[in-house]
Amino acid sequence: MRIRGEHISIVLGGNEILQSVSLDTGDNQFIGIIGPNGSGKTSLLKCIYRVLKPQGGIMFLDGRDMRTLPLKETAKKMGVVSQHNYYNFDFTVREIVLMGRVPHKKPMEPDNPTDFSVVDEALKTVEMESFADRQFSTLSGGEQQRIILARALAQQTKCLILDEPTNHLDVKHQFQLLNLLKRLNLTVIAALHDLNLAVSYCDYIYVLKGGILKGSGSPKTLLTVEFLRDIYEVDTKILEDPESSSIHILFCREET
Repeated sequence: MRIRGEHISIVLGGNEILQSVSLDTGDNQFIGIIGPNGSGKTSLLKCIYRVLKPQGGIMFLDGRDMRTLPLKETAKKMGVVSQHNYYNFDFTVREIVLMGRVPHKKPMEPDNPTDFSVVDEALKTVEMESFADRQFSTLSGGEQQRIILARALAQQTKCLILDEPTNHLDVKHQFQLLNLLKRLNLTVIAALHDLNLAVSYCDYIYVLKGGILKGSGSPKTLLTVEFLRDIYEVDTKILEDPESSSIHILFCREET
């Protein structure tokens, strides 16, 4: 699946959150969006999954102008794992994941054996099958994040949009989650804070600062010491792993 944005601009409360940002995903690529807090990463993702309507520019889904597509059609093609997931009612884990089946059903259509089978498989994929009957509100932040991923998997889409997916996860589950995303053979677009995770897992990254696209490219090529100093205003050292040819970014402590 290919998602393309041309000159996306967003103004909220009189502030220009995104300024003519363009991006293009390759089929089944893992795309990272990085940048400091407040750089517009979440707003860009919300434009992609149609929570925000750009004041300028156009988003395309497999070559089709998203403005012409019913929301239900895009929900069949894009699953979303957002940062904050609150529910006013105390749903069970299974009920939360079943919500991912809604785009595939008619209004008021009851859940069927296929839906339950898809949900069970999604919970197994994120290693949360034993939590199916637990109340969602009783779970830790990291456990809730994995359930929301299971809900997105239950949509059976060809693309996943994730906003800080490793937030609240311990180191083990960060790697488990990102390894899973790589194995799924889907188009993945993820906003990430951890630069070393972005380097390790992303095929291509877009870098935002102050709502402006500052650069894009492969992580190893784009993320130089000079570029990182310009974006994050910190000094770094970049080490290359001779075995994997990957790089590791070390942040230098300021002397006091």
